Amino acid sequence: MNSIPVSASQRRRILTTLTISLLLDLISFTLILPLFPSVLSYYHAKESSPTSILSRVFYYLNVYKNWFSKPIDSSYDIVLLGGAFGSLFSFLQAVASPIIGRFSDQHGRRKALLCSMAGNILSVGLWVGATDFRIFIASRVVGGLSEGNVQIANAIITDISDEKQRGSAMALVGACFSLAFICGPVLGATLANIPTTASNRFAMAAGVSLFLVTLETIHIYFFLPETHPRLSLLHEPVSSAAKTADNDKTWPKEPTMVNGDASKASVNGDKSSPVPPQSQTIKPKIRNELVLKFVHLFFLLPFSGLEFSLPFLTATLYANQKCTMSPSALNGRLLSLMGLVASLLQGTIVRRLPPIVSIRLGVVACTISFFLLAHTSSMSGVYVAGTFLAVTSATVVTSINSLGSLGASEGDRGVILGRLRSWGQVGRAVGPFLFCSLFWWAGKEAAYMTGGVMMMGVVGAVFTVLK
Repeated sequence: MNSIPVSASQRRRILTTLTISLLLDLISFTLILPLFPSVLSYYHAKESSPTSILSRVFYYLNVYKNWFSKPIDSSYDIVLLGGAFGSLFSFLQAVASPIIGRFSDQHGRRKALLCSMAGNILSVGLWVGATDFRIFIASRVVGGLSEGNVQIANAIITDISDEKQRGSAMALVGACFSLAFICGPVLGATLANIPTTASNRFAMAAGVSLFLVTLETIHIYFFLPETHPRLSLLHEPVSSAAKTADNDKTWPKEPTMVNGDASKASVNGDKSSPVPPQSQTIKPKIRNELVLKFVHLFFLLPFSGLEFSLPFLTATLYANQKCTMSPSALNGRLLSLMGLVASLLQGTIVRRLPPIVSIRLGVVACTISFFLLAHTSSMSGVYVAGTFLAVTSATVVTSINSLGSLGASEGDRGVILGRLRSWGQVGRAVGPFLFCSLFWWAGKEAAYMTGGVMMMGVVGAVFTVLK
């Protein structure tokens, strides 16, 4: 659980480099989010051949439809397809996260991050050239297997922060997410309206995304040092006197038994150096790592379904109401509002709260958001629910990672944080497909009410089991 002894100036430089790289990465990542309904509709209209991959996908979608006794409006097909895509990306992340974490433990954070960036560049490059649905699928698969920036950033922060600094430093990752949600969706919605080649309507948005991840890779290569305690060359300058004192503390003389009691052994002459009780040597951490993994899984299962359904909910409201803005613009405005609220909370309140308090606040806010969305029929209601959801985005996942880092030693923190992320990604893999299936079959009211009930169970676990 120890961090490497870096100076305050070194730590600031690393955190600054990390902040810039995360912002570039997450703006590129969030740029596509409001475009998903439009992207899928675009390929659906473009590839009408019965032999195309997308036509086969819709064939199996109709087979899936026939399992239900209730007729399902075909206008919701894009909703379910979008849920399946969200699940695919997260499933690949669940597989890749522990591998990426172990690689960073063995070969260093910097090398692991640069390898991840190479995959990101390939993924976005495929999107730029996605003239058909097959190439678009390939870009999402490559992205799902290679995306490790946030996970490695958490490991780097753990490397250079002691346990008192870690909570506020981890909040940096959440703040970058929030700022990216302010800029990325709006940028994506704007770029989607710029005409480009007929073979790929979204080439402009993809090109800007490629520029951002390339710039990020260059920035990491030149400015980010290695931080793994075993491999890092970073150190805090200390005086020779301080080094001598540290050596005396680190390598004490063999204790001398006093009256047969080792707890009264003298280390240096007449100075008594009692052996501390075992309870004082155990650093604060989550006693049951499995509990934290289950909380992460069962929180993200309904939360990710809600999160992924929002663009499709706004598209549905757009179809039912007279709106002057396009669905992409409505989605961009909603996600930007959520990002703004979350960033304000993280910069003022969340970074000062204990992680367990932040988690409790976030899951309660998420429950409220579910029940609000179940009964709203206007965009103003969606904005209110989105504000509560922003509280959740600002608190829960960042605080879970902060708690998880307390139980990780310097030799395995990459893989431990990777496993924790993997459990969450399983929830993200299952959530969008199940939730969008329910949205698609039973309607938004039933979907969001079911999600609210599931989140109430998470609230109960967080307040009673998670310590």
